[in-house]
Amino acid sequence: MSQVTRIVHRRANAGCETQYEELARGMLEASSKAKGYRFSTLIPPRVEGEEFHIVQVFATQADLDEWRQSDVSHEWHERLKQVSDHPPEYRIYNTEDLWFSATGLALPPKPPARWRMAFVIWMGIFPTASFYVYFLFPWLVDIPFLLKMFIATVLIVPTMYFGVLPHLLRWMGWFLKR
Repeated sequence: MSQVTRIVHRRANAGCETQYEELARGMLEASSKAKGYRFSTLIPPRVEGEEFHIVQVFATQADLDEWRQSDVSHEWHERLKQVSDHPPEYRIYNTEDLWFSATGLALPPKPPARWRMAFVIWMGIFPTASFYVYFLFPWLVDIPFLLKMFIATVLIVPTMYFGVLPHLLRWMGWFLKR
């Protein structure tokens, strides 16, 4: 199962921005104790009258659903209603898909085509895997195949995720946006 990210947009009533922010931070603190909680943050409006943005990340959709349906969550939402007459707007993403929004790509309304995302990932995996196979496998000649593959993937995945993919997404943003 994949991590999920929920982004909430909501405007506070005029003059209630400070109270809204305090309550929202309290709700995020309460959500940090929920099962599967990974991360959350509150982004205040740039200028008065704009929306607050709340980002919450949970390990699975089931964990997020459990938090949303909890009594604690309902209590905090009731408190927030006292300082905001505006209904919240929720967006839920598969966290891996957000990689493709890091380059300024709009998600939604239309994420990049899956084949484009797969191609960009392949552009990173092919040279990364080739590098490790070429330079690492000669040293691992006497090791069983499965152990050799385990070692290779333990090196390839973090290299891709933290090193290669962020740069590829920046460089190939033009291709993904088409």
